[in-house]
Amino acid sequence: MTLAILYIVTFAVFLGLDFMGLRYIVKPVFERDIASLLLDSPRLGPAVIFYAFYIGVLLWFVSWPAMQDGRALLAVFGSAALIGAMGYGTYEFTNLATLKDWTWRMVATDLIWGTLLTGVSATVGVAVARWSSAV
Repeated sequence: MTLAILYIVTFAVFLGLDFMGLRYIVKPVFERDIASLLLDSPRLGPAVIFYAFYIGVLLWFVSWPAMQDGRALLAVFGSAALIGAMGYGTYEFTNLATLKDWTWRMVATDLIWGTLLTGVSATVGVAVARWSSAV
C-alpha cells in the first residue's frame, strides 16, 4: 500500500506542477523561438507514457530506497533533482546540439524547471508516504 501511495502522490504532484510550469514558465520561452513547431495542444498518449515511466524510474532510484533507509528529505530532494537534471538535460542539450533554432534560454529554463520539479515531486511523495504509513 505504501508503494501505491508513493507512486500516486509523486505522479499527482509531478503532473499538477508540470501542467502549471509548462503553461506559465516553459511554453512562453519556447514560443519565442520555436512557435511554429509547437502543437496547439499536446499529444496526451506520449505524455502519459513519459510521466508513468519517469515517475517509475524516480521511485526505483530515489523514493523507494529512501522509504527503506529513512534518508533525510533533503537527501531525497538532492538525489531526485540529480535525476531531473540528467533527464531534462539529456533532452535539452541534445536538442541544442542538433536543432538549429534551439536556444540557451530554452535549455536553461527547461533544465532548471525539470530539476526542481523532479526534486519537489519526489520529496513530497516520500513525505506523504511516510506520514501515511505512520498513521
